[in-house]
Amino acid sequence: MVGLLDGIDKRTNLAGHNRIELLLFRLENGQRFGINVFKVQEAIQCPVFTQVPRSHSVVCGIANLRGKTVSIIDLSMAVGGAPHPRDGSGYVIITEYNRSTHGFLVASVEQIIHLEWSQIYPAPKGVGAGSYMTAVTQYNKELVEIVDVEKVLTEVIGVDEHLSDSLVVDSPAEAHHVLVVDDSSVARHQVKQVLDALKVTCTLAKDGQEAWEQLQAWLKEGKDLPSYLSLVISDIEMPRMDGYTLTTRMRADPRTADLYILLHSSLSGVFNQSMVEKVGADKFLAKFVPDELATLVKDCLTEHRSHSTASAA
Repeated sequence: MVGLLDGIDKRTNLAGHNRIELLLFRLENGQRFGINVFKVQEAIQCPVFTQVPRSHSVVCGIANLRGKTVSIIDLSMAVGGAPHPRDGSGYVIITEYNRSTHGFLVASVEQIIHLEWSQIYPAPKGVGAGSYMTAVTQYNKELVEIVDVEKVLTEVIGVDEHLSDSLVVDSPAEAHHVLVVDDSSVARHQVKQVLDALKVTCTLAKDGQEAWEQLQAWLKEGKDLPSYLSLVISDIEMPRMDGYTLTTRMRADPRTADLYILLHSSLSGVFNQSMVEKVGADKFLAKFVPDELATLVKDCLTEHRSHSTASAA
């Protein structure tokens, strides 16, 4: 499983066509889970790690991997399951999320599979706000759960959601509206908090398909979207339709082609910048730094206001 990110051009093409590669693994209860290969640096047999006093209960310890100290999180415990035995068994999946590297201890690692995002479905209604499932799919007639890793890391590591006082707005200069697209409830909440601090109203969508349907609904209502919608902030990884495909569709439709699109994802690296250029998005921003997001949003709103004023003149 070492070298999972070899063949970057091949994977870029997969992502550009609403496709995904999942690394399948199992936790203590035997349930099969999946994680996007793009977030995986490597999968290795459980390394020797050092326990850290007073650390979070689901943190097994820290390990030195390729000269970098990485925290090892028992993923089974993190999602409410039984702990993995601390006997050196199992595997650790080394991932990069939200600009940081973490290891997730799992019972076993299986294989990489190729799917279309249309084969990935939102978590069923009724699973509750406490669920760690962000999406589901099927493989060989078995359910595969996709874990909301952003929620796990927020609970275990913590995320600074504080916005600098200098960026907080007392009252809106004028009406702005933003469409926020993300399958993670945690991520949607984080973005909405920033927009609330800027006194900007927003509509939330859980995936690219829902966002596309919302855009079509606004058009049917007779809204002039370039005037009504100041910005679209979209995640990349989402069930049914990913952010790349949403962007491609919007750019292909003259009625939405000129909307400003910010791709805001826990995926990071050179790959994303190349995909931003390929699909025609305006900007990519790695999650989640509130001040960076707020600054970019304010700049975009200023640009949108200037453009609207010029168009009306």
